[in-house]
Amino acid sequence: MTRTEASGTTQLVAAMTKALREQKELTQEELGKLIGYTGSAISALETGAQPPSDKMLVKLEEAIGGGLGIFEKARRLVLLDKYPAQFKNFALVEQDAVSLSSYQTFVVDGLFQTPEYARALIGGGFPKLPEEKVEELVEARVARRTLFDRAEPTAMIELILEESVLRRPFGSREVLRDQLRSLSGDAERDNVSVQVLPMERGLRVGHAGARGNMVLVKTKEHHDVVYLEIEEESLLVSDPAKVARLTHRYAKIRTQALSSDDSLSLIRTLAGEDRI
Repeated sequence: MTRTEASGTTQLVAAMTKALREQKELTQEELGKLIGYTGSAISALETGAQPPSDKMLVKLEEAIGGGLGIFEKARRLVLLDKYPAQFKNFALVEQDAVSLSSYQTFVVDGLFQTPEYARALIGGGFPKLPEEKVEELVEARVARRTLFDRAEPTAMIELILEESVLRRPFGSREVLRDQLRSLSGDAERDNVSVQVLPMERGLRVGHAGARGNMVLVKTKEHHDVVYLEIEEESLLVSDPAKVARLTHRYAKIRTQALSSDDSLSLIRTLAGEDRI
């Protein structure tokens, strides 16, 4: 990423870093040493050639932030810059969600993904992305998990997965096993519910999930929206009539899924963790 390609947020962080570094009379090498990076990494940040990682922003706040919270405030904006274009609008909605209900048919919802699972998905797509871009997207995706631990207000999170998702490996079978173990742990959180829609559901009368993925969100203003995405195109639905129709469909999917307890047992079995 060159200076002309750098986003406005990256350019602002670059300028702030340089100004605060010089105010403290530190060289790039000295600042790098303070926060555990090379002088070249600080140079790349200050020229806009490389956007800062979330970890780097935390370290910069500690080293030169001066208690102002500038770099802390920049973390959210920098992460938004790293998301794919079709996801950015929803990312803002997701971060402030009061409740989130997701139905996924092909892969584990990004909010629940481990770094290794996310890396296998993002790095294995077509066309291939540069390794640097893959790592940037993985970092941004994993950073979304802060929603699980947000205290005020606590977000209520629900996930319904097609059983086939639990059996579909990406990267390696060990990556899938680790993902299932992580999913099992998330399912035990007080504010999280995970259910599985059995593969044989289609043998019965009706399969409410046949039309694909959806994510239902109640915003902090208590508005209801639905996020739909396919083939790098997305739609954020807010029309009340359309939201109501999709909400009813989601409710039907939930009734067709296994209970939370039975779903967790299945996930543990597939992960090789048969425990009560």
